[in-house]
Amino acid sequence: MHILLIHQYFLEDNAAGGSRWNEMARVWVREGHAVTVIAGDVHYMQEQSGGEMREHFEIRENAYGVRLIRCSGSRHYHNCFAGRLLSYISFALAATYAGLRFANSSYDCMIVTSPPLLVGIPGLLLSRLKHIPLVLEIRDLWPESAIEMGVLKNKWLIRLSCRFEKYLYRKAKLINVLTPAFRERLIHDKGVEPGKIVMVPNAADFRLSERALHSVCTSGLRARLGLEGKFVIIYVGAHGLANDLMQLVEAATRLHGTNAHFLLVGDGMKKKMIMEEAGCRQLSNISFLAPVSKEEIIEYIVMADIGVAVLKKAAIFKTVYSNKTFDYLSCKKPVLMAIDGVSRELIERAEAGMFAEPGNPADMAEKIRLYMNDPELLHKHGKNGYRFVHTHFNREELAKDFLKRIENQFIVT
Repeated sequence: MHILLIHQYFLEDNAAGGSRWNEMARVWVREGHAVTVIAGDVHYMQEQSGGEMREHFEIRENAYGVRLIRCSGSRHYHNCFAGRLLSYISFALAATYAGLRFANSSYDCMIVTSPPLLVGIPGLLLSRLKHIPLVLEIRDLWPESAIEMGVLKNKWLIRLSCRFEKYLYRKAKLINVLTPAFRERLIHDKGVEPGKIVMVPNAADFRLSERALHSVCTSGLRARLGLEGKFVIIYVGAHGLANDLMQLVEAATRLHGTNAHFLLVGDGMKKKMIMEEAGCRQLSNISFLAPVSKEEIIEYIVMADIGVAVLKKAAIFKTVYSNKTFDYLSCKKPVLMAIDGVSRELIERAEAGMFAEPGNPADMAEKIRLYMNDPELLHKHGKNGYRFVHTHFNREELAKDFLKRIENQFIVT
């Protein structure tokens, strides 16, 4: 098969961030299929996106043989909501042109992964003009997330977004959702036909975690980071509005004077503010690192004692799986889960961590103390989580499963 993917945030090789589709595409190419990706050039997490591109479009193969058509877009993504909206619109227009101008092969299907919701525009247009069946992936419920976070307030835009969302669901031949809660919402709240929906969730890349578990010198890495003798709580990912990382600063304040040390790795629009607040409080038990490659971040996770997943306390986040959870579990680390809903259910089902009430730093600090005082529980939860994701959330197996579902839907044998 030849698959066309439209993904505004498809990463560069080894870049920091959500690498779901980099890994899926790698598996598909290895299995003998062709993948072409139309992507933007602005990183969703890093304010510095690597400078201006010399050309409006850059076409090349990545390290795994994926053909990549990268579109130059608006540089105002991290400035404000208007800047982000401009980025979404500019990519939708550029991706449509790139698909018509440069994506000239014969494709068996086209996958559009959202958010942002506006990637549906090039998806719909190219699907119709090139007669390619459309597969829609829902990684987050939009526009609900933006509305509940207070980012999207304009009633006209909300109404327009909801109508466009329903139209996308109607036109898609297949819809992939990342959590069971998404599936329920689409069926019961949005009237999507159940037979149209499949679920291939986020997962763990054991190719990286196994290598790190067997090769990383944790004592050397701790020494380099000045973390000898510390109980390291690692957070990996975006430092944005939805993440509400002030909860970690508050928890660090409560644990100041103990061996607990918070290590935050990533970037985002709230990082500067969080660092300044930690500095004002003179917290020596919290440190910040810039984004690093996926291989390096897995090494940091192996070095740590537990991983923390945290989002702002909001009803919409009860429907999501935290991406970083799977990386923590694949590295045999218990997860301190400060997200209610399906993420909490996953951790409790696996007996692979503890739930801390979102927005309650005192509860988070108390759960960390429990782990610090019970090494056996720490080890047990780490082993449980590793076994659980190896059985149910293995990236290699799920990538093949997604491919099989697409073949069954669109390929006539």
